[in-house]
Amino acid sequence: MKVVVIGHGGHSKVVSDIIRATNDLYIIGYLDNNYERIQVINNLIFGPISAAMQLKEEHKNVQFVMAIGDNRARKLVVEKLGLSTKDYLTIVHPSASISPSANIGFGTVVMPQAVINADVIVGNHCIINSGAVVEHDSLLNDFVHLCPNSTIAGTVKMHEGSCVGSGATIIPNRRIGEWTMIGAGSTVIDHLPAYSLAVGTPAKVKLNNNVNVG
Repeated sequence: MKVVVIGHGGHSKVVSDIIRATNDLYIIGYLDNNYERIQVINNLIFGPISAAMQLKEEHKNVQFVMAIGDNRARKLVVEKLGLSTKDYLTIVHPSASISPSANIGFGTVVMPQAVINADVIVGNHCIINSGAVVEHDSLLNDFVHLCPNSTIAGTVKMHEGSCVGSGATIIPNRRIGEWTMIGAGSTVIDHLPAYSLAVGTPAKVKLNNNVNVG
């Protein structure tokens, strides 16, 4: 299957490796706003993000993968492009462990050694980064990002756009508000409000952050 990667920065390097490690997928190009026009270099297409619809029309059965790590930027691009959810490919590294009862949405990327356990629901355009663990019955809404080696215990609910920093842990039955960021290495033992930044062990809300928590 032909794949176009949207985003061509550091995050796209890892996404590209997952695509290459997955049978029957091959990359035909990258779209990023660092490119002003469509060009072909070494048989790969490079162009601005706005060229997505053109590539969809020119290449039969092409699908797209979001490789933009920033949650808000990723959402803005998805909204601006207006593609169908079925135009986005969900990719899972072969080393990841996914329960048969888990449900993973369109456009989500699951990276090496990640674990998603029983009856977990992961929304669209999420990032489950390397070594992250999502325990049973948890719910991750759209555009959530779990950074490397973060741990989400059972029955946690993460609202849209929330982000868990590297090595952070959320204990069971907690609720994380939309667009909230949890700092690296933190331990969350309480519910967290929307649009906040929480750090430390136990995690404490330090400020409201309405600008960019992705």
